[in-house]
Amino acid sequence: MGCPDWPRCFGSFIPPTSIEQLPSDYKEKYAALREKKNIKFAKYLSAFGFKDTAEKILNDQSILQETEFNPVKTWIEYVNRLMGVIIGFFIIALAWQSRKFRKTEPAIFWTSISLLVLVIFQGWFGSIVVSTNLTTWTITVHMFLAILMVVLLVSLQSKTEGAERVKDNKLALLAAACIVMLFVQIFMGTEVRAAVDRVSSYLPRSQWVQNLGNVFITHRTFSWVVLLFQVILIRKIRKTGGVKSLSLPLLILILGTFLTGVGMAYLSVPAVLQPLHLLMATITIGTEALLMFRVTNGNS
Repeated sequence: MGCPDWPRCFGSFIPPTSIEQLPSDYKEKYAALREKKNIKFAKYLSAFGFKDTAEKILNDQSILQETEFNPVKTWIEYVNRLMGVIIGFFIIALAWQSRKFRKTEPAIFWTSISLLVLVIFQGWFGSIVVSTNLTTWTITVHMFLAILMVVLLVSLQSKTEGAERVKDNKLALLAAACIVMLFVQIFMGTEVRAAVDRVSSYLPRSQWVQNLGNVFITHRTFSWVVLLFQVILIRKIRKTGGVKSLSLPLLILILGTFLTGVGMAYLSVPAVLQPLHLLMATITIGTEALLMFRVTNGNS
């Protein structure tokens, strides 16, 4: 919530650096703007049958609570938006370049068009994340859309790269299973993050972890299942020609994801480990998607 409005930040394309640059009633002003957007979003949800969710958004007064201006958070969010714009331009260029494959390799063309539609929707949905004051489910959807974009980009990469390929349906199925488990684990992680948000409002950091409840215990326990399947996958990769080179980076990513999770559990959720944990998990999914596409589309 470093920027309470969208696409601009505090009404400007260059965000403020001090609170003196903001009007005295900035909280009320931007809360009113977000409320107006939420009313429109609730109408969309109701039209698609999500009436209960729409009602929760309209009736939850905490959604309209503005946070105190923090220049660091404001500029982190602003840089995030700038990166989103840059990604958008690259995907527009990608969609334009893909037109030459429309007839010869339609999968490349339509995957690129799907990415273009997805990045536009992702940008709009980012505004919903802001207007609903970081409601947990909107953060989850926003994040999973981003991971889906990674997978689609990897699928394009696999179609155009010149790497050696080998067809192995069992390995492809195992990689797909590992990806699904990582998605489930990330979903549970978003629930843990929501629990952290709740307990951080009334407890010191040293007491967060022991008060997260069953969602954290489930997330922590399932991580061992995920790790076991990832180890099996890596052992299988090392025995398969054409994809052996992916075994070492995948091992590093899996260990990094696991150890940053352990670090958060035992070091009271240090802020620096949270983005690293999610980043490594996301790159792991991308790497396993590359593996899956290589052994799915390879030669028999």
